[in-house]
Amino acid sequence: MAEINLLSRLSNLWKGFVSLWIADVERNHPEIAYENAINAMVIKYTRLKSATAAIIRRREEIEDRVEREEKLLAQITTDLATALDTKQDDLALVVLQKKNAVEAELAGLQGEMAQAKADADEAKDSLTAVMAEIKHLKAEKDRMLAKVKSAEARIHIQDQLDGLSVDAEVKALDNVREHIKNRLAEADLGKELRESDLDRRLAALRQQGGVATARSQLDALKAARAQEVEAAKRSL
Repeated sequence: MAEINLLSRLSNLWKGFVSLWIADVERNHPEIAYENAINAMVIKYTRLKSATAAIIRRREEIEDRVEREEKLLAQITTDLATALDTKQDDLALVVLQKKNAVEAELAGLQGEMAQAKADADEAKDSLTAVMAEIKHLKAEKDRMLAKVKSAEARIHIQDQLDGLSVDAEVKALDNVREHIKNRLAEADLGKELRESDLDRRLAALRQQGGVATARSQLDALKAARAQEVEAAKRSL
């Protein structure tokens, strides 16, 4: 008993795993789910069609029996009238008994025929409903798969806009931008260095000019003093 329970639990566990796997596959591949549903409905339609054919065949058989019994009753009714007209009471009694039996049989067959017609109509309605559901599923499959493809296309575009598919290009462009900025900075640095060197040379030049000017002024002052001394000597 314990082994049977264990095998039963393992079987249920395996069925559960298979069911989850199938559900996961169908979720990722909706076309498979729709095909499975449509195929199941087609199988149901085929079985129902066979059962409906059997019901219709039974209805037709009952209708044939009713028709035969009605013809027989009509003949018996004629025979009874003839027996009564010819005053054959013994024959009329036999025919009357047969008439009663045929009427009873006919009443039962008419009840069966009414039920057979109702069963056939219900089966045909079910068959029509299943066929309509199959057509509906096929149309829904085409419509929903088209929506899925459209959604996947939009998601792909969104991923691209989010940079999921253009990261390499953006990074390459960033590298180019950084390189350009570095080159511009190098150019600015060279300019600044050149300007700084010119400033130093200009300052040195101005300093040299100031020394020369002071020396000239000193020489002029010395010459003036010498002239003054010489003039003083002459006046004595």
